[in-house]
Amino acid sequence: MAKRIVIGISGASGVTYGVRMLEVLRETEFETHLIISKAGKLNFEIETSYKPAEVEAMADFVYDNKDMAASLASGSFLTEAMVVIPCTMKSLSGIANSYNENLLVRAADVTLKEKRKLVLVVRETPLHVGHLRLMTMAAEMGAHLLPPVPSFYHQPKTLEDIIDQTIGKVFDYIGIEHDLFKRWGEQRKALKGPHLKSETPGLLF
Repeated sequence: MAKRIVIGISGASGVTYGVRMLEVLRETEFETHLIISKAGKLNFEIETSYKPAEVEAMADFVYDNKDMAASLASGSFLTEAMVVIPCTMKSLSGIANSYNENLLVRAADVTLKEKRKLVLVVRETPLHVGHLRLMTMAAEMGAHLLPPVPSFYHQPKTLEDIIDQTIGKVFDYIGIEHDLFKRWGEQRKALKGPHLKSETPGLLF
């Protein structure tokens, strides 16, 4: 049986993260099952040069977010993991409260109840206490909260380098091998002798 991973793209800023994840997964053994919310499709028009149909063509299977009878709505449909990338506060609220009004939230709820891996790439700032409570609720239910917070120890040169670091962190949790960014130990080994002292002001070793 194919290894299946569910990708949910909701309407937060940062839909390019979802696109990049689909691109990278095409080079793996995983079979991708994609759900894009209505607001997510709108954000492709606002933030990228992609049309929703072009993004959908990157996935192996695509589902209408209103289709509550889809295979992803049942725990009997076996999957390895689900990633909501990016995840809006509305989607987070639906997941945290088990409010299954659409397929994206229902698929996430199924992932939690079946004790499978669920990654929520929550995209919002600043955060008020209501947001924090929702994240705590989701985490207590078993979700893995992974906001797209970039690190710079791997010395990113492009926007894609920054995006890939977040994708790599998602893959690390799911258990997908990759070489999307240099890890801390790998980067430090490249710094020899005097470079360890003050090459990067403010960086402590």
